This record gives sequence, C-alpha cells and structure tokens, in this order.
Amino acid sequence: MDSNCEYYEKGWRVSVGIVLFNSKKNIFMGERIDNKGAWQMPQGGVKLDKNECLLNAAKRELFEETGVKSINFICESNKWHYYYLPKFLSKKLWKGRFKGQKQKWFAFEFIGKDDEININPEDIKPEFCNWKWVTPNNVCKLIINFKKDTYEKVLNEFSNIYSS
Repeated sequence: MDSNCEYYEKGWRVSVGIVLFNSKKNIFMGERIDNKGAWQMPQGGVKLDKNECLLNAAKRELFEETGVKSINFICESNKWHYYYLPKFLSKKLWKGRFKGQKQKWFAFEFIGKDDEININPEDIKPEFCNWKWVTPNNVCKLIINFKKDTYEKVLNEFSNIYSS
C-alpha cells in the first residue's frame, strides 16, 4: 500500500507550506500572480500518486516557486494545519474536489544570495509576480483572510526560530 495513504483525508488536499528565513530572520513572501495584493509563503500539493515524501515535496515546491536550492532544513510542524477555501474558490480550484488544504509546514534557512531567487522559472507556470522579505510580525498583515489563522498558528509554532 502507498505509504502516503496515511496522509489522505477525504475532502482535503494534502499539501506543504514553507517558511523560508533569511539570515536576518525575515520570511520570504510572494505576491500571487492571479490575485494582486495577496501575499503568501510558498506552498503546494504533495504528489501522493508518486509516493512523494513531505520533505521532498516542500523542497520541490520551494524550488518551483522561488528557484531557491541553497537551504538548510530547520524543522517541520508538529501537526497538520488546515484551512477551508472560500466557496467561490473551492468550486473553481482543483475541479471542486477539495474543501480546503491539509498542510505540513517546513522551516528552512536560506543560505544563498537574493539573486538566486527566481519567481519566473522556465517550464513552470509562475505563481508569484513579486516577492520580498518580511519581518515575522508583519507576515499576517499581508496574508489573505482565509489563511490568516493557519499562518498565525505556524508562526507561533516556529517562533523559537526567529525570536532567538
């Protein structure tokens, strides 16, 4: 049996989220290309059909959305985080199969230089039109409302990383 079956939960899209810290303990945020003014941290679906492990999914999504490979793994969230999609989005996204996302979050330290960041990768549809480093205290001021509770919980769980 597929080892990722344990992650499956009816109605929820299994995905990963990434908190990427720079040397100043600021966090990478990207502005969504399909929703100007909506900022988020990198995130994306896990390829359950390919038996992709969660850590590899996080590294893949980070690279696809930012071009970043120069990272050190810090930690993973202790639990799954969930958020519901607004009705108008749940009907439109992923052919209406999911009510929201079930996410494991991963923290990485960015050890490269900012010019490594590439939000317009070749052969991949870009998700972000802009990016910036944001202080942890300002992340939730930028995030879209339906993800705010999840972001607050994730940042609280990883607070030992940026408050030390």
